[in-house]
Amino acid sequence: MKIVIAGAGEVGSHLAKMLNTDGNEITIIDSRKDRLEALSALTDVITVEGNPSAIQTLKEAGADHADLFIAVNPSESQDVNIVSAMLAKKLGSKKVTARINNEEYLSFEHKYMFTDMGIDLLFYPEKIATNEIIDLLRRNATTESLEFARGKLQVAVFKLEEDSQLLGMNMAEFSAVAAKEGHAFRVVAITRKDSTIIPSFDTKFKYHDLVFIISTRDGMEMLMRYVGKQNIAVNNLMILGGSPIGEMLATQLSKQMESIKLIEMNKHKCRFLSDKLPSNVTVVNGDGRNSDLLLEESIREYDAFVAVTNNSETNILACVAAKTLGVERTIAEVENLEYIKLAERMGVDAVVNKKLITAGRIFKFTLSNKVRFIKYMTGTDAQVLEYIVAPDTLITQKPLKDMHFPKGAIIGGVIRGNESFIAVGDTVINAYDRVAVFALPEIVKEVDKFFK
Repeated sequence: MKIVIAGAGEVGSHLAKMLNTDGNEITIIDSRKDRLEALSALTDVITVEGNPSAIQTLKEAGADHADLFIAVNPSESQDVNIVSAMLAKKLGSKKVTARINNEEYLSFEHKYMFTDMGIDLLFYPEKIATNEIIDLLRRNATTESLEFARGKLQVAVFKLEEDSQLLGMNMAEFSAVAAKEGHAFRVVAITRKDSTIIPSFDTKFKYHDLVFIISTRDGMEMLMRYVGKQNIAVNNLMILGGSPIGEMLATQLSKQMESIKLIEMNKHKCRFLSDKLPSNVTVVNGDGRNSDLLLEESIREYDAFVAVTNNSETNILACVAAKTLGVERTIAEVENLEYIKLAERMGVDAVVNKKLITAGRIFKFTLSNKVRFIKYMTGTDAQVLEYIVAPDTLITQKPLKDMHFPKGAIIGGVIRGNESFIAVGDTVINAYDRVAVFALPEIVKEVDKFFK
């Protein structure tokens, strides 16, 4: 696949590395030579220096015959992204997508305007991250969660602490306990230290494992009991950072919570936010890394603490301080991928990364058109995909136990009409089923062959 990426910033560079697999030819455009040189030193891509909205530059990069064009210049370059995506489509790119920083463009009445212009997908990473955090606050017993078909199937991620009944059990023993209680589930992966394990029946659960489980809606309560977790009500929220994510969080959650306090270091931004945000949002000027300030602002009275400044280190340290001071639930935006596991080891309850969230939306375009969505879950190397099964595809030919499905992947659950169930060896996948697949990144293309 010929892929052209306009923008070698953080998101563009991450996409270039992620998409640079066998069968893909990646060309990246940027007006800054230093960015292109830094990326070239890390991955094998073709670089083109120039203005991504210039027709000649687009032609030089091969946008006139690209399978996928991604306009992902930094958020302040929204207009450049839209123009370059439109031009790429007119020149001949088969699919185009553009990064934006304006929520208005995503509204129902406006997004079809961009479809008419030829743009297949608009994405606003900060908005996607905001929705992810809101979901994490709602289902806060997990470090991350994902729903299929409005919750008929759910993927939940639990960190095993010393009070978990799973410690010392193996997969077979846990399966037997669940079967006795009449609940269906499947452990699809375990992250242990720096590696992701697709478990077998003799795999034992260990302290501080991150366990990825797919379950029917009815089974989730039992799972939380065994892992020693429960959801807490979040009525009072403290937010660190007046970034776009912080502002959107405060605006959206102000309708649901008793009180929200937002801490921001920049005085000018504080004044702006104070005028703009709802009346039950208190804006405070100060350094949220300072424990004394957090105590002055009565942090112990808050149910959750979310750190979304533009600095990953600040977000991690502030969450650690909040946890030490007694806040039950902490969430940090961590954009440095190397810091994600560090944040989890330091006790941050959940981590959100815009690059990973965005990458899943775009990676979908490189797979078969039967993929409904793909998501990269933090804390693991693996990806979650949902397929709609087409008639006569390979996956429908025999029971799963006879399928020779790739070792680095597992089919977790199936939605068939109004019915949802966990996949087992005897399961036969039917045409038009919706199937949840968990796969390591190097296996995704091989998995895709079963659904083409």
